[in-house]
Amino acid sequence: MRSLWFRVAVAGLTAVLLTLIFSPMGWAQETPAAAPGNSAQGARDKIQSSSAAALVPAAPDPSEGSTESWSTPSLAGSALEPDEPLLGEKDDEHEFTREWVRVQWRANDPIDLFVILPKGVKKPPVILYLFSFPSEADRFENDDYCKLLTKDGVAAVGFLSAVTGERFHPPRRLKDWFVSEMPEALATSAHDVQMILNYLQKRGDLDMDRVGMFGDGSGASIAILAAAVDPRIKTLDLLDPWGDWPEWLANSTLVPENERADYVKAEFLERLAPLDPVKWFPELKSRQVRLQVVGDITVTPKTAMQAVAAAAPPNVKVVRYPDRKAYFLQEATSSKIFEWIKGQVQASGSAHHPNTENAERSRSVSKVEEAQR
Repeated sequence: MRSLWFRVAVAGLTAVLLTLIFSPMGWAQETPAAAPGNSAQGARDKIQSSSAAALVPAAPDPSEGSTESWSTPSLAGSALEPDEPLLGEKDDEHEFTREWVRVQWRANDPIDLFVILPKGVKKPPVILYLFSFPSEADRFENDDYCKLLTKDGVAAVGFLSAVTGERFHPPRRLKDWFVSEMPEALATSAHDVQMILNYLQKRGDLDMDRVGMFGDGSGASIAILAAAVDPRIKTLDLLDPWGDWPEWLANSTLVPENERADYVKAEFLERLAPLDPVKWFPELKSRQVRLQVVGDITVTPKTAMQAVAAAAPPNVKVVRYPDRKAYFLQEATSSKIFEWIKGQVQASGSAHHPNTENAERSRSVSKVEEAQR
């Protein structure tokens, strides 16, 4: 029988991981967003390059010669040219290595990536992790969390969406936040996913035939948009994505009541319409997709979530939980939180595609049956 001290230690570690995984999640934010700020220092402070220090963040202005379209998740119509990546710091731990890398392809908007590689695995599959507004990037600095992400030999890449955490920069107005700038935040973040994949492909140390993406809340919405226009993303694990913008903006508990009228105006909704996950979800019919829905979440209203789920193609595996407690018990406390998507990316790709694997399994069974006859 396990000792009391062992159970206490496991419970303590589980609590830490639950805090890292869930507390910053957008779907756990049941009250209107507070005034935005930039409390996170994280990887930005770790970038030691003098060139990086010279980057003064600022909000891009599409009216001043912008080369990026905010009306589509596709890079078509945009002309983003990446600067040379800047390696800030590298941690060499027993189970993994972790790199802080600064990338940039948009004026005054550097992005800090956390590239976390499992030890002893040549060209591992990779999962991109994008958590919901208003998350921070400091979870990727936690060693226990990185062990969880790279467990089972899968690499992890973490980053923040636009207008979120350390990517909220002056001279933006203090009243600006993810929702008030949603057309920009969604479009540029979907573009970022594709540009990050371009960077990862050039590295040469990852298996880019086996790429997945985990997203929750706004991160799940961005994952849908990016994957719909980029076939390199083979697998998606989506937790309570935002979507159905007219309904979401009218009823989400994340939206302050004194601002809601601005976001349900026809002009604002018209700008958002091309970036609605409900529109793009049907494009994922050839991917491995899991949609997780937690019943007591009000950030995405039930009617909006119903519209998102209804837009899912038949191949999407929909998993419903009555409430957050049921989700924690099923996924988090049993360390299964990222188990599904890891299994999918390990089985995907040209050499490990599920169809190929099933065919090989069938042939093996046939040979056994023949030997027994």
